Amino acid sequence: MDPTEVEFIAENKMVSIVPNFTFDRIFLISGEVGPFRAGLPVKIPIWMALNLRQRQKCRIMAPDWMDPEKLEEIKEEESQSRYFTKMPSEHYMVEGFLLLDAAAEDIPRSDEIRTIIKDIWDIRMSKLRSSIDAFVKSGGSHAKLDHLTALEINSIRPLLPHALDELHRLENALRIL
Repeated sequence: MDPTEVEFIAENKMVSIVPNFTFDRIFLISGEVGPFRAGLPVKIPIWMALNLRQRQKCRIMAPDWMDPEKLEEIKEEESQSRYFTKMPSEHYMVEGFLLLDAAAEDIPRSDEIRTIIKDIWDIRMSKLRSSIDAFVKSGGSHAKLDHLTALEINSIRPLLPHALDELHRLENALRIL
């Protein structure tokens, strides 16, 4: 899976919008959305919210987890914990940046939220790199990865299998000698 596929999956998560139009239900393969009533919040997939926002047909409401105080708590917990903590959304990074790129003016304190999400990502990636380093040095054959998101796993995917294959080849070559 590449990052665009992870983004595609994340775009199916639901988000609340406040439409500025009225329309009946829309029937999609994944289910129905609506009805849309001007001024009344409705939950729709992110991909649809982004499209409606781009056409200035709605205002996107930030998910509950995108509150700066909650994100600061998550950041603090992540930095204090030795292990990966559970994220408020399986696709926090993708969701956050999609919504903040499309509707920063709809989301209060959007710059602060963007910075905190990036800080959380950096903390987790640092922790992931050090975990991989310890795993490779220990000569382990398998690892348990609790609470990693698809994008985080995907970020190490191109490197880790090849690195482990090379280590295996080197070990085999040393045994032969």
